[in-house]
Amino acid sequence: MVRGKSTLFTKALVRTPGRSLIHGLTSGKHGIPDFHRALVQHAEYINALRECGLEVLVLKEDEDHPDSTFIEDVALLTPPLAIVTNPGAPSRRGETEGMKEILAAYFESIEEICEPGTVEAGDIMMVGTHFYIGVSERTNKAGAAQVIGYLNKHGLSGSILTLEKVLHLKTGTAYLEHNNLVASGEFIEKPEFRQFNILRIERDEEYAANCIWINEKVLLPKGYPKSRKTVEAAGYEVIDVDVSEFRALDGGLSCLSLRF
Repeated sequence: MVRGKSTLFTKALVRTPGRSLIHGLTSGKHGIPDFHRALVQHAEYINALRECGLEVLVLKEDEDHPDSTFIEDVALLTPPLAIVTNPGAPSRRGETEGMKEILAAYFESIEEICEPGTVEAGDIMMVGTHFYIGVSERTNKAGAAQVIGYLNKHGLSGSILTLEKVLHLKTGTAYLEHNNLVASGEFIEKPEFRQFNILRIERDEEYAANCIWINEKVLLPKGYPKSRKTVEAAGYEVIDVDVSEFRALDGGLSCLSLRF
C-alpha cells in the first residue's frame, strides 16, 4: 500500500437538509432531529469547511429523500475519478439521480456501481492511493469488488474489511494523514490497521471517531473533550462542530459532505 503525500482538498459538495429529514433512517437511539436546529448546525458545518479553505458548493434540499443531506454516501471522489454508488438502503437509491451530471463539471472519469452491487461511501476510507472498503448492511461484496475494479483501472488499490457492529466503516474510524488513524471499538485491534499509529477513542466518546481531516485541520464533533485532547496531542488544530441533530439519524461529520 502506498500512502504518499497528503492531498489537499479545495472543494466540498453539501446538500441542504429538507423538512423530510425528521423521517430519515435511524436506529432511534438518539431521538428525533429538530429540523430548524439541523439547519443551523448545517450552516455552521459549512462555515467550518470554509475555515479549512474549501469552496463549498451547496445543493438544494431533496424532500423526496429524507437522508439526502448525508451526501457522502452517494459518491466516492478520488483525484483521478468519481464513482457514483448504489446505496444499500432502498429508500436512498434515488439520491444518486443527477449526481453524474453534477460531478461531470469536476471529473473527466465517472463510473457507477450497478446491481447486484450495493455501496455507500461512508464505508470507504481513503489512505493515500489505497481505499479500505467495509462490507456492511449497506455495502456488499459485489459492490466492493466493483469499486476495487474501478480503482485498479486508474492505478489505485482497495481492500475489503468485514464490519461487526457499526453502520459504516467511517462510523468508527478516520484517517488523519501522517500515519495517524482515529479508531474506536472494533477498529482499535483490527489486524489490517496495525501499521498505523492508533489514536484511541474511548467507549463513552465513540461518536467522535467520525471526524474529518481537511488540510491539516480536523473537524471533530462538539462535546467530546477526551477525544479532542487525543487529536490535539497528535499535533492537529481541532475545530469543534455541533452535529447533534444529525447524530439522531446515525449520521456524522464525514457523512455531510463530499470533499475533493
